[in-house]
Amino acid sequence: MTTRTARQWTTWVPLLAVVALALAWGRELPGWATLIVGICLIGAVLAAVHHAEVVAHRVGEPIGSLVLAVAVTVIEVGLIVTLMADGGDKASTYARDTVFAAVMITCNGIVGLSVLVGALRNRVAVFNAEGSGGALATVCTLATMTLVMPTFTTGHPGKEFTGDQLAFAAVASLALYALFVGVQTVRHRDYFLPVPTDGGKVGPDDHAPPPSDRETWWSVALLLIALVAVVGNAKLVSPAIESGVESAGLPNAVVGVVIALLVLLPETLAAVRAARRDRLQTSLNLAYGSAIASIGLTIPAIALASIWLPGPLVLGEDATHVVLLALTAVVSALTVVPGRATLLQGGVHLALFAAFVFLSFSP
Repeated sequence: MTTRTARQWTTWVPLLAVVALALAWGRELPGWATLIVGICLIGAVLAAVHHAEVVAHRVGEPIGSLVLAVAVTVIEVGLIVTLMADGGDKASTYARDTVFAAVMITCNGIVGLSVLVGALRNRVAVFNAEGSGGALATVCTLATMTLVMPTFTTGHPGKEFTGDQLAFAAVASLALYALFVGVQTVRHRDYFLPVPTDGGKVGPDDHAPPPSDRETWWSVALLLIALVAVVGNAKLVSPAIESGVESAGLPNAVVGVVIALLVLLPETLAAVRAARRDRLQTSLNLAYGSAIASIGLTIPAIALASIWLPGPLVLGEDATHVVLLALTAVVSALTVVPGRATLLQGGVHLALFAAFVFLSFSP
């Protein structure tokens, strides 16, 4: 797709999605109208991430990956809140399922695919172990503190935090996210820059001219429009998603997997493109940065929203997902520590991702 073509569709799709939102809001939609709104939703997600990429290219790495991660997280939070607002008690696990799915997709799906692509190109894919290791440690800490600990706390029956525990988890998550952002963008920025391949070659992105100020601000405006369209259209199609999952006899967790897959698909494509250009560090920044933002921003936002959202907020995972998370942490550490990875590491991560998807549909 050429740059000109991308500019054309990413300009009119968000506007079209907002028009569809305005026409359909407050009405009971027939099946064909729900399908059109769903298509507009997907287009708005893709357009939002495109404009986030434009802004990211303007500010450069590693801040660019941070912009993408935050944009994706805003979309994720909007989808979760809209689904939980109308879902009642059966929506009590949507936040947990979506955040856990995001962790599995980023740490196994995106990382595995990026390593695989990088290793196919250069036999050995290289990256900064210092930056990636710190990011992975942050992901593991956040995931354990918010998704595992509620299963073992005794202050509230079931897999829920008490009010005080939820407040602590939200503040701690936000503080860890802020600390990571400070390290990534200021104190140890060089740890998150792409590593040149053998011979000192760099990816073509290093020479691509950044967008002008006018193009950047235009992308900022369209990004905001696209985010509004995503959140609003998600509310319109949420009943169809829930009824489709229920009629198919699938677990409620599948809703969270669908949300995470939808939101992270464009970022997956961006990570794979970076890996093809010998910029695996950028791919890892996108993967781990999205996982950190998904927990560090989503959990505080959902904790705040739970004050007025109906129904309980269940965050604790079951034994199967705890095992998958622990295995992911161990495998990821073994992948990241050397600063070099081969096809084998990519294949192992993709096998873990496949196991997660299969067990989500067939627990």
